[in-house]
Amino acid sequence: MTTRAHVLVIIAVIVAGAYVLRLVRAHQLRSKYALLWLTIGVLLVPLAAVPALLQWVSDRFGVNYAPTTFLFLAAGFLFFVVVHFSWELSRLERKVRTLAEELTLLRADAVPPSGDRVDG
Repeated sequence: MTTRAHVLVIIAVIVAGAYVLRLVRAHQLRSKYALLWLTIGVLLVPLAAVPALLQWVSDRFGVNYAPTTFLFLAAGFLFFVVVHFSWELSRLERKVRTLAEELTLLRADAVPPSGDRVDG
């Protein structure tokens, strides 16, 4: 990667980190998700900031073109984020289904039988 590309990636990570922190302060993003995104940024910044480190990692994995390693690692992190969000969504869907069933049962118990109704 060229120096310009390294600087661009560093700036993008800083802007993304600032945006995540802004969302947390505005209570639009929970801190556990902010921590996930900030961790990904912290793990990728050294590879973008230090070309020799990226080249060393690429050599260890047998990759000839170092930016490919960076792209692969970034895509791998995003894969883990998507899996985590899928797990979280499944867990929340299960909770919502259980709550809806419980609410239905509570409402059914609260309705008096039709013969016991008092009009007037």
